[in-house]
Amino acid sequence: MYELVLRCEFSAAHQLRMADGSVEPLHDHDWQVEVYLEGEALDECGLVMDFTEVQERLREIASELHHTTLNELPAFGGENPSTERVARHIHNRLAPRLPEGVRPRLVRVWETGVCAAGYSERAAGGRGPG
Repeated sequence: MYELVLRCEFSAAHQLRMADGSVEPLHDHDWQVEVYLEGEALDECGLVMDFTEVQERLREIASELHHTTLNELPAFGGENPSTERVARHIHNRLAPRLPEGVRPRLVRVWETGVCAAGYSERAAGGRGPG
């Protein structure tokens, strides 16, 4: 199995409803995104996928989130835009934009320099490969 790892970033605000019903203050983050892609085969050039193509697709997704308030985006459908859900959103937007045989193994989103959450289909009930 081959692996590609790419990073991107975006800035956005969010405000979470807590379990006790309280709402935290609206605040911004400079979100850091790591995407781990996997593929079993290489193309005729010896690549899983060209980094430039993946980065372009990842930047398009990040640009949809950049300088927004995540709570206001239809993508979150009124759900708390937690770091976990941001990771799931990026995963689900990227997966169909990849060629056959290439899939996101994990999308990890860093809310701060020390706090991150990830999403993997495999971790979400075994729907993923292998």
